[in-house]
Amino acid sequence: MNAHTDDSALPLNDLGAIDFAAMPTLAHIPAYFSRRHPDKVALDFEGRQTTWQQLDAAASTVAKALQQSGCQHRDRIVVVARNSDYLYELLFGAARAGVCFSPIIFRLAPDEVAAIIADCQPSMIFVDSSHATSAAHYAITSGQDVPVIALEPIEGLRDYTDWCSDPSPRPNPTSSPRLNPTSSPRPPSRGPSSELPTISEDDTLLLLYTSGTTGKPKGVMLSHGNLFRERKSTPDQDMPWHRWLDTDVNLVALPNGHIGGVGWAIVGFYNGATTIIQREFIPDRVLDALANGVTKLFLVPTALQMLLMQPRVREINYSRLRHILYGASPIALDLLRQCTQVFGCGFIQQYGATETSGTVVYLPPEDHDPAGNQRMRGAGLPMPGVQIRVVDPEGKVLGPHAVGEVEVRSPSNMQGYFRNPKATADTVSADGWLKTGDAGYLDEDGYLFIQDRIKDMICSGAENVYPAEVESAIYGHPAIAEVAVIGVPDPKWGEAVKAMVVLRPGQQATAEEIIEFARGRIAGFKVPKSVDFIQALPRNASGKILRRELRAPFWAGYQRGVN
Repeated sequence: MNAHTDDSALPLNDLGAIDFAAMPTLAHIPAYFSRRHPDKVALDFEGRQTTWQQLDAAASTVAKALQQSGCQHRDRIVVVARNSDYLYELLFGAARAGVCFSPIIFRLAPDEVAAIIADCQPSMIFVDSSHATSAAHYAITSGQDVPVIALEPIEGLRDYTDWCSDPSPRPNPTSSPRLNPTSSPRPPSRGPSSELPTISEDDTLLLLYTSGTTGKPKGVMLSHGNLFRERKSTPDQDMPWHRWLDTDVNLVALPNGHIGGVGWAIVGFYNGATTIIQREFIPDRVLDALANGVTKLFLVPTALQMLLMQPRVREINYSRLRHILYGASPIALDLLRQCTQVFGCGFIQQYGATETSGTVVYLPPEDHDPAGNQRMRGAGLPMPGVQIRVVDPEGKVLGPHAVGEVEVRSPSNMQGYFRNPKATADTVSADGWLKTGDAGYLDEDGYLFIQDRIKDMICSGAENVYPAEVESAIYGHPAIAEVAVIGVPDPKWGEAVKAMVVLRPGQQATAEEIIEFARGRIAGFKVPKSVDFIQALPRNASGKILRRELRAPFWAGYQRGVN
């Protein structure tokens, strides 16, 4: 372990403790740190640095531009783009204008992006080259004349820096843009506006879309209060790993459409850290950032495994690296041993969901033992202010070691699903308990252990995949009579998507043909990695597919039904 792992003796901040009460919403963060240390770098993106004072001014510029473009308090804007400093300027500006920020995962297929935009009904769309054509097409054909702004120069679309300087409305182009991404200079700053609305903790800050159990995406509404109410008290808890120093440098490399991307960035901003933004996760670039002094980052175990495969991973000095936080799945013991030897820092597992604003349970560094221990098989302890219980199918609360559905009650629980009251009521009880869809138990010490999934979700790397949407993409193949999709163990991704296919009488198809058929309809991470052909799907008396029977042979020998 390096010398920075034990933080209990270190000051929280060399300028004194942060006044978190002064930042009840995201909109307050840039102004607070602009007063505290205006010249400190807040954002660093590909060498383009933004101080807190500049970020504060940029947030006001963006807020005013949104207003002048016709965005009203509680409207929504959509962003389909890789990470950038402009994207986070836009996030802070939207917060200051009282506008909800809805980032869409750029890896989704065009039809999936269009479906989310249609559900969100945004006032504006911001894109980079990853989805410029599909977003512009939607804006033109939707009948709503939604303005589309390019976060990087794209022929045929209005540029972000130009829009910041002069947000007067202009018609959308009528032709598809030709993609030609380059870097852009910083837009000129404007001062704050007295016309900006008063922002409440109950205003919706983020609208993050998850795949639904039926294949239809659901928008998770997260308020400022969901993200910040409980975080105010965590520095006072006995959680040394959760302390941030004035010298901390945070790294954001995961997609902004995930709570593990945008949510982790917000945690760093809230603690006044310098945040390095990387366009997307590229192992060699992450190593560059670590070599240049990153102290904290959040990744998934698959990403850590990719880092260890880089030839120069053992040549870098990681003495400044204090903590690696990881989530989406437990860390394999062999992987932890390698990571401990290479990185020499504290590891903290994070368990949560988009619906819980991210982390609600953590496994601290002291429970990570390279020799292995029982607690490493668990998710960990509840965060301050979080209640965890395990219930049976009738809702009875179970005692220690009894397996049931894990439920969470917390101020971080979502406001609900956007325009979907039924799904909200099915997920969150009247007294605030949120169903996670995970089966698990609590031990005598309050540690949570996840054993299986009650819902059909597949967790592959950092992505959640629901079988229904994959099945829908495959079912249209003319040779297929029936299909069921399951998750099977995978050494790299934790779980891999597998399709179990029943062919029509007299029809033939290969696994490769079916995989390619799906590839044009859904995002690459949802496409099956393998296809098995069977005579019939197992069903119960009511005709429901028995996925557990399909899964069982692949999970034989595993102590849990998750990987």
